[in-house]
Amino acid sequence: MHVTVADARFCKPLDHSLIRSLAKSHEILITVEEGSIGGFGSHVVQFMALDGLLDGKLKWRPMVLPDCYIDHGSPADQLSQAGLTPSHIAATVLNMLGQTREALEVMS
Repeated sequence: MHVTVADARFCKPLDHSLIRSLAKSHEILITVEEGSIGGFGSHVVQFMALDGLLDGKLKWRPMVLPDCYIDHGSPADQLSQAGLTPSHIAATVLNMLGQTREALEVMS
């Protein structure tokens, strides 16, 4: 499996050439942000839709803060409660690949 982590430091301006390159060379694209719905992932998917990048087999999932209260705590505890840890990201990828058992193993 070919995995790329692209650190987009800023939401705007979007790096259109990077997004195009990633969309064309990967089966799955996941945006992860410590923000709510309507942020970076929304900008990325809007660009991909208008650019025709979602017209094929590419799968995309956003991972954002859930729409609920998150208790105060360490950053690690808050990310875990929000479902944004590396294990959560890996499980999301495995689920998208149809590897449900492996996703459950990652989370246990």
